[in-house]
Amino acid sequence: MENHLVKDLMVPISEYATVVVGTSLIDAILTLEKAQETYTMRKYMHRAVLVLDESGQVVGKISQLRALKAIQPDHKAHEEIERLKAFNFSDNYIAQLRDLYRSHGKIMSDHSLRQAATKKVEEFMQTPSPGEFVSENSSLDTAIQRLVAGTHLSLLVTRDDKIVGILRISDVFAAVFHKMTSLDN
Repeated sequence: MENHLVKDLMVPISEYATVVVGTSLIDAILTLEKAQETYTMRKYMHRAVLVLDESGQVVGKISQLRALKAIQPDHKAHEEIERLKAFNFSDNYIAQLRDLYRSHGKIMSDHSLRQAATKKVEEFMQTPSPGEFVSENSSLDTAIQRLVAGTHLSLLVTRDDKIVGILRISDVFAAVFHKMTSLDN
């Protein structure tokens, strides 16, 4: 894999699902669905939507998990519970708190889903961390190290200081194990 570069496997931004800041959750999900229908170059579907600012720069990402978190009636309370783990509360106590909050609102009620559908993407998107970037001219070895070290499902691919694509773990996984199976044993 030492001769392969990130740009050989990345998905260009132009082929990825993108929305702009201010887009509603429902419109972001519809954009993802449309991208999945039209993107046939690779066998793995898109699992995230990139969020762009007014100038077209990537400012965040909405994974399927982020979208599900956004439909929780009070996802802020769930985030607070996650922070309590740092204080070494028992798993049993944390589970009881989750059950308590869960009893206050049903996720799959029509009301909750309608309310979540209107949320703006910037309310729940994940902003990229420094370890989520890789140059398009980096080796696949470098990208694999970043994916594994950061437990990322994708990396944002840069050219100079501009994000030009996304490198998905599914594409890297397929390339690595295709190479492995082609080796003489």
